[in-house]
Amino acid sequence: MAIPRRRHQHHHSRVRFLFPAIFAVSAIILFLFLFLSILAPSPNDDYHLRHLRRDDSSGGKGGGNEIKVPSSRVKISAGVHNRDLWSSKNSKFFYGCSNASSKFAKAKTITHPNRYLLIVTSGGLNQQRTGITDAVVAARILNATLVVPKLDKTSFWKDSSDFSDIFDVDWFIKHLTTDVTIIKDLPLRRGQLWTPQRMRVPRKCSDRCYINRVLPVLMKRHAVQISKFDYRLANKLDTDLQKLRCRVNYHALKFADPILKMGEKLVQRMRMSSKHYIALHLRFEPDMLAFSGCYYGGGDKERTELGKIRRRWKTLHNSNPEKARRQGRCPLTPEEVGLMLRALGYGEDVHIYVASGEVYGGEETLAPLKALFPNFYSKDTIASKEELEPFSTYSSRMAALDFIVCDESDVFVTNNNGNMAKILAGRRRYFGHKPTIRPNAKKLNRVFLNRNNMTTEEFSSRVHTFQRGFMGDPKEVRPGRGEFHENPSTCICEDAEAEKKMDWDHRKSGKDNVAKKKDGDDRKKDIEAVFHDENVDYEPEMTDPEDEEEDEDNPLGEVSLGSSKSEALSNGTSTDYDSSMSEDTELDELLSD
Repeated sequence: MAIPRRRHQHHHSRVRFLFPAIFAVSAIILFLFLFLSILAPSPNDDYHLRHLRRDDSSGGKGGGNEIKVPSSRVKISAGVHNRDLWSSKNSKFFYGCSNASSKFAKAKTITHPNRYLLIVTSGGLNQQRTGITDAVVAARILNATLVVPKLDKTSFWKDSSDFSDIFDVDWFIKHLTTDVTIIKDLPLRRGQLWTPQRMRVPRKCSDRCYINRVLPVLMKRHAVQISKFDYRLANKLDTDLQKLRCRVNYHALKFADPILKMGEKLVQRMRMSSKHYIALHLRFEPDMLAFSGCYYGGGDKERTELGKIRRRWKTLHNSNPEKARRQGRCPLTPEEVGLMLRALGYGEDVHIYVASGEVYGGEETLAPLKALFPNFYSKDTIASKEELEPFSTYSSRMAALDFIVCDESDVFVTNNNGNMAKILAGRRRYFGHKPTIRPNAKKLNRVFLNRNNMTTEEFSSRVHTFQRGFMGDPKEVRPGRGEFHENPSTCICEDAEAEKKMDWDHRKSGKDNVAKKKDGDDRKKDIEAVFHDENVDYEPEMTDPEDEEEDEDNPLGEVSLGSSKSEALSNGTSTDYDSSMSEDTELDELLSD
């Protein structure tokens, strides 16, 4: 009996020491795992270093902005979801409607004979377009005659074009005759030229703001010129004024004949080789990337180059690239745009027109997109140098050509939320909800990070899911959200029988309704996040930083109108005055030299 007892004691002793040994080994393994995890780069950094890495080994010799971009490792097939690639769902039940109501008085009955409004626009073509549109409405609010707007010739773009070089000025005046009186030049005063009083107004100035701030000056000096006129009118106005905005933007502003004819040629050439085509506003230029504050894996060289450009905007804060990417504020790379389109079902035989300036990284950056879509065109590839010569030295005229081709495209894809994207998105909604794809960058970022760990079908399915609500379909965005130029809901009417005929997802019944509702709620949050504030800038405007600071620091001043108030009201001004106006504010405080 003694021998078995000793064996049992020996076995018990070995077991007693075995557990601590196992615990110690496990702790060492865990410690090594944590140590290696700390040393490893983050998935975000690894992704962007792999997919957009510049070759720093050259020591800066040649290549300049060359970026090494490997081809995609995920094979993308045509769409796995049943969806018409070239039209928007339910679009046939909606149409643009911008006619004035019977209560909207004719211009000749309300325009005062001795009030003239002049404006000077700011920025590039599309930024100026918003200024011109709003200038017509401002003149209407003030019951004034509008002098044909002056275009910005001094900003970053250095374009010397006049209004008549870009737009058909005679059509513009004639088409708006019943709404606002418009003349080409300020008339002589006592047979001599006279200088209008210059002044400024804050951004998003309401109709009441114009009555309180501009009208007193106009009544005293008879001619007022408002400078830096971009986004100087409130987003929300009464219905008739909003419809006037649409009549200006979508009907009165027609490009001048030389631009129109060349633009039509470019469209015809795109259609000669394919029934459908996609227009892509790539917006991957150095200034855009610098303004966004995003990082694309180019190391110190990229940070130095883009940082230098970013310092042009003195009001921008230090960037946080990871935060910007999480919030969906970073433009997709050309490769990512291509992958998104392929996942949505657009095959490699689809023809793409790219509207873009100098792409950061040049041909190396574009290579993956061209590999995904070999039928790759721009105005420079489908028109000769001789044909483009009359436009090539004028940035606004070149931008107008891109605008026409993008507007006429079957599908428009925008890679940011800048001025051209907003103007075209609103225009395409107004003229039949033609598909307009805006990447849901916030959600797609996660998909791109993990795409090599999923099947083709999973990747495509997730892209489809996250892009719902970002495809330009009717009612994607609630009325009143975002910039009016992007979402002109007041000017879009619905077929009276539409609700009965339309195929909305929420009308489907079944057990998936709860899941569909949750998915719909999440999607609405994503859309609302993009449209939550019409004051957010997604694109560099290249305006004078001092102007930006002035807009932020200049509170809405108010003036005493005295007898002018009753006179203006009796003369048919439809907008109410602010009863809280300060009686002590001096009129001359509003005037600028």
